[in-house]
Amino acid sequence: MKKIELMAPAGNWESLSAALNAGADSVYFGVEQLNMRARASMNFTLDDLPEIARVCGEKDVKTYLTLNTIIYDHDLSVIKELVDACKSAGITAVIASDQAVINYAFSQGVEVHISTQVNITNIETVKFYAHFADVMVLSRELSLNQVKKITDQIIKENICGPKGRLIEIEIFGHGALCVAISGKCYMSLHTHNASANRGACLQNCRKTYTVIDKETGIELEIDNEYIMSPKDLCTIDFLDQVLDSGISVLKIEGRGRAPEYVKTVTENYRQAIDAFEKGEYTVAFGESLKENLRTVYNRDFWSGYYLGQKLGEFNNTNGSKATQKKIFIANAVHYFPKANIAQFKVEAQSISVGDKILITGPTTGVMEHEITSLMVNDVAADKAVKGDDITIPVPDRIRKSDKLYKIVKTEFAS
Repeated sequence: MKKIELMAPAGNWESLSAALNAGADSVYFGVEQLNMRARASMNFTLDDLPEIARVCGEKDVKTYLTLNTIIYDHDLSVIKELVDACKSAGITAVIASDQAVINYAFSQGVEVHISTQVNITNIETVKFYAHFADVMVLSRELSLNQVKKITDQIIKENICGPKGRLIEIEIFGHGALCVAISGKCYMSLHTHNASANRGACLQNCRKTYTVIDKETGIELEIDNEYIMSPKDLCTIDFLDQVLDSGISVLKIEGRGRAPEYVKTVTENYRQAIDAFEKGEYTVAFGESLKENLRTVYNRDFWSGYYLGQKLGEFNNTNGSKATQKKIFIANAVHYFPKANIAQFKVEAQSISVGDKILITGPTTGVMEHEITSLMVNDVAADKAVKGDDITIPVPDRIRKSDKLYKIVKTEFAS
């Protein structure tokens, strides 16, 4: 049985560390511009590439830079600079959709992965891009049966990429779905002059809408559904079927999500994949992991088009349905390594013994813990409030830049 590569998103250093600690085999990320999350405040800089390659290389984790937006003439010098920087830093590959990026990266000997934005839906298109790329992300509209036909045909016809190995197929396994699925959406461009295909989507499809009859002027409210806001994709409870389709890479969506999202989703899919590879995966196990996924940002879940559904499942509320949320409490002041004690300055709210906490930082990534004891201004206490200096035992090292959050249940918790 071949090993399945689990790819995690990284929008910043906290998320990157979270992905590495949670068991990702590869990470993908954007640099400032020309990626599908260019509008997000969480993007790396060109100068970060060598360090990303270094820290990931230490854990034998592959690195992929997303250069998957539409490219215009004035962008050509920028994409060449980015591809050259990837080659120099030792980034594993670039994820691309525009032929300009694909061609230039290929000409420079930089490994190319074809983005879902290209909409690969058949074996002949796979053959075409095999001249340039070693890995291809299939269109999200495909069923698992269609995916299996493509992976079987790759083996049957011995379709190889530039490196001389069989083409590897990648699909999305978890995360937000766009109303355009994997196509090119122009809604944000037409309404706000902010192009989704340039990484600047304002997600106005996630709102509620009314329908107006132009002849009569009668206005109808679309009852109980955000009809352009699909539920999030989740495959963990039928992951055996997903992996049996012959894919090589399972991708988690979420470069705009918080580091605890990256940690939780990556950890749970890591467990599911490992169980599958050991022959121990069951649907019941997948369903139990699905409950863990509900604790972080989600718009509720559905199976996408993988099981053959013809229409999407849409939301009936706006925003996340996570069963937990984090509340900022304190900034880290010091760490005492011999005692595994962390010192914080409480900046907001309160915190008590027994509270579930989250500590995040660029190097720390994400640490989850429960407060078992608490010192307030060097005196044992059950509770601390704003202004207090506190020390608590922690399971691992933290850093001065780290932030402490309290985890609380939301209205969606059972």
